[in-house]
Amino acid sequence: MVSNLLVNLKPKLHCLLPAQLYTTLATNPDADTLMGIFEHLRTLRSILQDYLPLQIATDPPTVGKVRYSWHKGTLLFTDLAGFTPLMEANMNRQQEGAEMLLGILQSYFEAMIEIVSKSGGDLLEFTGDAVLVEFRRDRAHTDLYRAIRAGLRMQRAMTEFENIDTPNGTLSLKMRVGIHPGTFLAADIGTPERMMRVLLGKDVQLAKKTEGAGQVRQVCLSAAASIRARSQFHLKTGKSPHHFVIDDLSDKQLGEYDLALKRRRRGRALLFDRQIAGITQEIENLRGQVETLASYLPKPILKLLVENTENRQIPPEFLNSTIMFVNLLGLSDAVDRLQPSEEEDFVKGCSHLFSQINAIVTAEGGIMRNPTYHLDSSDIVIYFGILNDRPDDAIGAIRAAYKIRKLIVNFPSFLVNKQLSFIACQIGCTRGQVFAAEIGASRGRREFNLLSDTVNTAARLMSYAAKNQILFNESVNLALSDRNSLCGTPFQSQFLGNVSLKGKAKKTRIYTILEDEVCPLELRSPSNK
Repeated sequence: MVSNLLVNLKPKLHCLLPAQLYTTLATNPDADTLMGIFEHLRTLRSILQDYLPLQIATDPPTVGKVRYSWHKGTLLFTDLAGFTPLMEANMNRQQEGAEMLLGILQSYFEAMIEIVSKSGGDLLEFTGDAVLVEFRRDRAHTDLYRAIRAGLRMQRAMTEFENIDTPNGTLSLKMRVGIHPGTFLAADIGTPERMMRVLLGKDVQLAKKTEGAGQVRQVCLSAAASIRARSQFHLKTGKSPHHFVIDDLSDKQLGEYDLALKRRRRGRALLFDRQIAGITQEIENLRGQVETLASYLPKPILKLLVENTENRQIPPEFLNSTIMFVNLLGLSDAVDRLQPSEEEDFVKGCSHLFSQINAIVTAEGGIMRNPTYHLDSSDIVIYFGILNDRPDDAIGAIRAAYKIRKLIVNFPSFLVNKQLSFIACQIGCTRGQVFAAEIGASRGRREFNLLSDTVNTAARLMSYAAKNQILFNESVNLALSDRNSLCGTPFQSQFLGNVSLKGKAKKTRIYTILEDEVCPLELRSPSNK
């Protein structure tokens, strides 16, 4: 019986064990080897819990089964200013520079995450150097006030990062904070191969717009937040209809915490029976838990975590990568108009759509991050050229963009408030140097992420694109110049001109794929933007 269980376990553990440990299991499955596997899985489970929002880590869904619920509370967005100069100051120092940059970022995120936790917030996701935090509605409806106090504490903590010594002189990091209360849909979707958590609804976009309307060193409130906050805080007018919170509170009035939201883990797995039979059974129990959590990570990132479990940290590095942003127009707008009877079919449709996109990206050697938020709708960040040996990352990216656009154009309509609702996309793609590292607390909430101006430019190109249009910059175009076909369809790039993108001092040369009969485009020239 034991031997049969062990035989059945081996293929299931293949993706969860480092190569050396898996080889040892195959050649010498004695008690010592099994104990090593048990310890590894226990550590990996702890790491994966830190990679996920609290609700998933403590109450994961059935893998491959759709789960959704409406959340009421307050969303807090932060965005960091000053990272690009800091990265550029360390890039030429190679690994030493990467380690120094990671140290600064870890100090920043550890300070912010500690404040979030002490204020009763749950950090839902990292997007580059930005974070999204949820403060769930409680019986006393204190979520907004906890979020505002957390924002003020976070801004006060930023004084530690005002004078950072670098090879390029003294630099500083500053932060914007945006806060908006409301209701949004949180859904766990996907397949057993890849699960995803998505947030949908106009209140997610309003929270992001509030951060965008803010200023560094300020806590910016939406119109809805301002109305409720006036009785507790002094406000000043910002960009209409937003307001800024005046930080005139004493240290005692603000305090250090509201309530502690600890990241509760499953109880530490203990071994009482150290015979092969007992260890094998405990490994099987742990494997099921780890496999569920691991389904939320792209396979290449999971592999990286598995191989670095013993060290509990992925080494940071500077890489050349192709970054693609895909904005899905129409999803978030539809959520708030759904009839209750339409919700399940809508979420299942989203699950099918995101899973198909992930399949396209994976086939082309890319890594699709968890769908996230955008000013207008939901967007997806996709990496090419990292964690694999494929040199044609730009070509794979455009090939994937082409297929994704075709998928979305032909995707069945959703039934929203008894009417058909269609989706569309905007796609932006760039290639350049990025900083790849675990972003967050070194022994707490964190995610593997890429940061750089390359990432920001891809997002800007996505926002500039017309409906169902693919835009890319000069570096991607150069990589494509020796190719004359794409997905079996003759293709050429078309130069659209030099355009001004937000946050860029110089104009950017942009290109698109020529219009074709398979997937018509709404081409937009720079003069029309």
